Amino acid sequence: MRSPHDFRNGESPTYRDRTHFHSTVAAQKLRRFNSLILLLRLASFSFSLASAVFMLTNSRGSGSPHWYDFDAFRFAFVANAIVALYSVFEMGVCVWEFSRETTLWPEAFQVWFDFGHDQVFSYLLLSAGSAAAALARTMRGGDTCTANKGFCLQSDVAIGLGFAAFLFLAFSSCFSGFRVACFLITGSRFHL
Repeated sequence: MRSPHDFRNGESPTYRDRTHFHSTVAAQKLRRFNSLILLLRLASFSFSLASAVFMLTNSRGSGSPHWYDFDAFRFAFVANAIVALYSVFEMGVCVWEFSRETTLWPEAFQVWFDFGHDQVFSYLLLSAGSAAAALARTMRGGDTCTANKGFCLQSDVAIGLGFAAFLFLAFSSCFSGFRVACFLITGSRFHL
């Protein structure tokens, strides 16, 4: 590769001369960083999908309460379903980055999109889980859980899985924030 100082009057660099050089160590760091984000998104997807499925199947018969009778449980179900869909989309974006070695959208838009949506959906999961946990605690104090222990247990499992999805999405948000900070400082989503 020619040095940029080798160009004489009026010469301009070719496309090959303008490409960025990345050492194999830097490429491995980037690949490891992207793998970690993909793993966090996979965990977030798994836990949010499991939480949505546990909440959706939480019905014990005609005499038992149904999850859709309670606003907080409906909120928890919808929030976990939305986060599961978002996580699938973001896993696709990660796979795209692995295969093409470029972002799906322009880099500036991609880093802010990831960070912003990670933040919004993390807070969505946290608020849905908190509302559902408060309702579950109230139900434990009443006679709903004494008559329908299975319903309350499955609700607790769904809420716990939702909080686990929140934790993984929050960690993913931290890494997205790191990408934004690197982009603001260096002009690239990862400092090489």
